[in-house]
Amino acid sequence: MRIIIVGAGEVGFHISRRLAVENKDVVVVDRSPDALKRVADATDVQVIEGSGCSPEVLQDAGVEGADILLAVTDSDEVNLLSCFFAEKLSSQTTKLARIRNSDYTNFSEMMTGQGLNIAKIINPDQEVVDSILRLMSVPGAVEINDFAQGNIRLIGVNLPSDSPIIGTRLLNLRERIGDVPLVIAALVRDDSLIIPSGADEVRKGDVVYFACDIKDQEEILTKLGITQEPVRKVMIVGGGNIGYKLAKSLDNKFYHTRIMDQDESRCRQLSEKLDRPIVLVGNGTDQEILRQENVGDLDLVISVTGDEETNILTCLLAKSLGAKSTITRINNFAYMPLIEPIGIDHLVCPRLSAINSLLHFIRRGKVISTASIKGEEAEVLEAIAQENSEIVGKPIMDLGFPRGCLVLCFQRGDEVIIPRGDTVIEPQDRLIILSTRHNIPKVEKALDVKVEFF
Repeated sequence: MRIIIVGAGEVGFHISRRLAVENKDVVVVDRSPDALKRVADATDVQVIEGSGCSPEVLQDAGVEGADILLAVTDSDEVNLLSCFFAEKLSSQTTKLARIRNSDYTNFSEMMTGQGLNIAKIINPDQEVVDSILRLMSVPGAVEINDFAQGNIRLIGVNLPSDSPIIGTRLLNLRERIGDVPLVIAALVRDDSLIIPSGADEVRKGDVVYFACDIKDQEEILTKLGITQEPVRKVMIVGGGNIGYKLAKSLDNKFYHTRIMDQDESRCRQLSEKLDRPIVLVGNGTDQEILRQENVGDLDLVISVTGDEETNILTCLLAKSLGAKSTITRINNFAYMPLIEPIGIDHLVCPRLSAINSLLHFIRRGKVISTASIKGEEAEVLEAIAQENSEIVGKPIMDLGFPRGCLVLCFQRGDEVIIPRGDTVIEPQDRLIILSTRHNIPKVEKALDVKVEFF
């Protein structure tokens, strides 16, 4: 598979690095020699210096023989032009574009139609809002990913010290919590990811990832000892695209929402567009303002300004003043390992959201969505079992997946099934598969259709 990535920023860099590990044929195009040097030093991919919206540069990159073009620069206009010329030069190439500005996304049908024929428009801001809303729906969760049109959830939780499953081996889990249908997908212990077997034991301090039917979610959380009050009082710091979209989503009677921005003119615009949320002029790093707004009584403080240092400091101040929980927006991947140790509860990353949204188009087999777990260490794939693929007609125990690959659950018709070793996969089953990064090619091969020669 040949993939052209236009843009060697954080998104392009991390996608190229991930694909290089999987032995994909990758070409990265960017105007910046420094950005290209960073990519070349870290990955075994081809780099080309030049504009991604230049037809000549796209030809040099081999667009005519490419399977996929990813336009992921920080400029919506460059991304759109790259897709335009790619369509003219190679209409069969699948084109994906990262687009943030609502002036464009509000007319997405014009970009996905015959004019540009873009297969998918990725809006990182909306992806971040959706991530925050999922976190708010399950207080106590550290990460939530939805699959099978929202019917299946993969939830990561910090176990409380009195959880009844601490000290339990996974093969004895049902003796502790009863016959509630769930599967433990992964454990994070001392910052290391463990894809467990039945002999593994849940320990104090573990982050536990489990997959379940969404209708069983509340019962499972209760049995794991996780009981928290729902989120009602919320403060959003930052009135940009993400802050506004989030406040708009919370603009109802259930939430008591405040949104703060230090730009007075932006606050006037927010006041005109929002009904129930209270709009405040101020800086989230000003302790006096936070005290005046009784931040200690809030269930959740969400800082989504364009400056990540401001976001981090705002959340730390809010926690020190008594806020129950915090979410910060981070774009710099280097900051991510620091967030939890310093006391911030959650992070959301537009760039990581964009990567997750793009990856499933790159996967072989009928993969319809993906999500990263623990940064880039593992990936969850949602895929349709195709009739001529290797996995159909076999019990799960005979699939031959290496250690680190698990079929977590699947949807068959309207039923969500937690499989056993003797469960046989049928065509059109909607599978949720967890795999470590290095085993992804093996999972792709199993999902792909076998070619028969006559």
